Amino acid sequence: MLISRAAAIPLITHDPYFSIWSGADHPSDKDPIHWSGLPQCLRGRLSIGERTWSFLGEPQGLPKLPLISTDVTATSTTFCFDAEGLQLTVRFVSPLIASDLLLLSRPCTYIDAFLSLPEGASVPEEKISLTLYMGSTIVSTDNSLLIGLNGSYPSEEITLPSPISRTVSTAAYQYAMFGRAFQKPLGHSGDNHTIDYGYAYLASADPEACLFFCADNQRIVFTEAFDPAALQKGEAAVHLMAAYDDTVSINYFGEWCRGYWTRTYGTIEKAIGAAIADKELILKLCQDQDQRVEKAALASEGEDYAFLCIMAYRHTLCAHKLILTSGGELAFLSKENDSNGCIGTVDVSYPSTPLLLLENPDLVKGLVNPVFRFAACPVWEYDFAPHDVGRYPYAWGQVYGVNPEHHKLSFAHAEGAVYPPFYQYPAGLETYSLRGQMPVEECGNMLIMTAAVCLKEKSAEFALPHMETLRTWTGYLLTYGEDPGEQLCTDDFAGHLAHNVNLSAKAIMGVEAYSQILRLMGDGPQADEYHQKAAAMVESLKKRAFAGDHYTLVYPSPERSPEETAATWSLKYNMVWDRLFGSGLFGEEVFETETDTYIRKMNAFGTPLDNRSTYTKSDWILWSAALTDDIEKRKALISPVAKFERETPSRYPFSDWYFTDTGRFRAFKGRSVQGGIYMPILVDQGL
Repeated sequence: MLISRAAAIPLITHDPYFSIWSGADHPSDKDPIHWSGLPQCLRGRLSIGERTWSFLGEPQGLPKLPLISTDVTATSTTFCFDAEGLQLTVRFVSPLIASDLLLLSRPCTYIDAFLSLPEGASVPEEKISLTLYMGSTIVSTDNSLLIGLNGSYPSEEITLPSPISRTVSTAAYQYAMFGRAFQKPLGHSGDNHTIDYGYAYLASADPEACLFFCADNQRIVFTEAFDPAALQKGEAAVHLMAAYDDTVSINYFGEWCRGYWTRTYGTIEKAIGAAIADKELILKLCQDQDQRVEKAALASEGEDYAFLCIMAYRHTLCAHKLILTSGGELAFLSKENDSNGCIGTVDVSYPSTPLLLLENPDLVKGLVNPVFRFAACPVWEYDFAPHDVGRYPYAWGQVYGVNPEHHKLSFAHAEGAVYPPFYQYPAGLETYSLRGQMPVEECGNMLIMTAAVCLKEKSAEFALPHMETLRTWTGYLLTYGEDPGEQLCTDDFAGHLAHNVNLSAKAIMGVEAYSQILRLMGDGPQADEYHQKAAAMVESLKKRAFAGDHYTLVYPSPERSPEETAATWSLKYNMVWDRLFGSGLFGEEVFETETDTYIRKMNAFGTPLDNRSTYTKSDWILWSAALTDDIEKRKALISPVAKFERETPSRYPFSDWYFTDTGRFRAFKGRSVQGGIYMPILVDQGL
C-alpha cells in the first residue's frame, strides 16, 4: 500500500532487539531508530560517477535523493527515489510469516536495490554503485571495542522442515560480521535499550560485491556497482541480507534458550545460506501473505483499516521472541516495550491475540504456556493468575508487584539490573504485594485466551492439563468479578479503580470462557451451569451500569453521587468476546448503545479510553469497533486512529497510548498489543 506518511516505517523487524525503523518523512532525514527511539546506524548511498546522494540514514552533508513513494505491506517496505532521471527502488523484506514458525524466527532480512532506466533513455557512461553502511549502534550500546570478520560460506545442503519441505543447496556467499569484543550475553534486563551482545551480519551471494568489516570506523561496508548491461535491458539490481545472531535469546526458568530457528540451522551462517537459497520461494510466500492481509482488511473496513493492519503486522510479531525448550515447550515471549520491560505479560498478550488467532493459534499457546508454568511454581501461592513471568530476557518469575516490605530489591528497578529467579523461591515468603496485582484482569485474560485456542482448534485438548488451575481462576472471578473491588486492570496507568464495569465484563467473559471449554470437553451440564452464572452476572451489569443512553465506567457506590456515576463512561472492549464465543450474553442492544456512545465521545484522533482523560488505547478502540456490524459506525471509530498514525508528531513505531485531542503519544512504543488491530477481521471470520 502506498502511504504518504506514518509515525515510523519498518525496515528490519525480527525481535525486540533486532528492530530497526525509519522515524522520518524521508528515510535520509536522520539515522533509523530502534523501536525505543535510540539511533541505529544504517546508511545508504548512491553514487553516479563522482556524485553521491544519501537515500537512507544521516546524510552527513550529502544531498538526499528525492523520494518518489513509500510502499508498505505486511512483510515489506519499498522506497522509490528519483536518481537524475533513473529510478532507484530499495526494498526491505522481513519474512515474518506467522504460519511458518521457522521463517517467523529466522533473523534474516532481504535488502534489494533496483535501478530502472526510463524507456528510450541511454545508459549513463559513468559507473553507478550503491553502498550500505551498518554501524556499531546495531551491536553495542556504547563505543566499546568491536571485533569483526570478513569471510565466505561454502555451498552445502540443508533439509528444511514442513511446510517448506525441501532440501536446499545453499548458495556460496560472502559476508562481514561484527560484535563487541567483550560480551555478556543476557547480561542485563530492562526496557528501553538495544542489544549489546551477539553479532550483526551483512551478506551477499554476488561475488562482484565488495563487503568488509572496517575496524577503524566500527562499521560494515557493502558496495556494489549496478551492471550496465542489465540496466540497458531496463533494470539492474544488487542484493544483500542483514542478519543477527544473538547467540542466546532467553533464560527460560533456568534454561538458556536460543531462538527457535537454531533447532533447524544450528548456526547463523547456515540460516543465512538457506535464506539466500530459498529467497524466491520466500518472496512468493511474503507476497501471498501481503495480499491476504490487505484483502481481508479492505473487505472488512476499507483503506484506513487496511493501513492500520499493515502497520500493525510486523510491529506485533517482532515484539516477541520465539523459542522451543529442550523439553519441546513452545514459548512466544513478548517484551513489554516502553513500560517496564516485563516478559510474557498476560495483559499484553491478551490484546495481541486477534492477529495470532487469525494466523497461527500455536503462537497463542506460546503466549500462555510460560504463564501456566510459573503459576505452578510454589512461590505463586495465589488463587488468581500471574501478571508476567519475568523481565526480558529473563523468564524466571513475575517481577510485577514484588512486596517491598519483604524483599529489598530497589536495585532491581534500575535499568539493566536482573531480578532474582523467583521461580525457585519457596512458598511462604510473601514475595508479592496483593495490592500490586491484577487478579480479575489476569484470570479473565488467561481463561479467554485458552478458550479461544480451544475453539479455534475445535478441541479442548490444549486446556486439559490445566483444568484444575482454570477452575480455580474461574472460582476467583465468580467470587470477586461481579463487582470488582479496588483493583488494577490492564489500563494500570490510570491507577486503581473500584467497581470497574469493563473489568466486570472481563470477569463475565472469563467465566463464559470456562463454560466454552467444558462444552468442548463434552460436559454439557457443567457448561450450562457456568454459562448461567455468567448470564446472571450480565443481568447485574445491565441493571446497575445502565445510565439511560450508555453504560457507566463504574457501578454505583457510596463514593460517588448517582449523578457523578451516571456521567461516567468507558470503552467496554472486553464485551467483544461475547460475539466471538457466540454466547449471546449481552445482546445487540447493549453493543449498539455502547458503539453510539463511543462515536458521540470521539475526538479528532479517536475515542478516549474513558471520561477521566483524553488519552486512549488504539487496540481497545479497534476491539470496541468490532462490537457492531454496522460498517459506517466501524469506519467512524477506526478512521481517527488511522489519522493518528498518519499525522502524529511522535515519530515512534505505532504508539498504542496517545492523546485523542492532540495526536501526541503519551507513552508505549513498538508494543505487541497492536495485534489487537485485527479484532474486526477476527470477529468477521469467527473462531
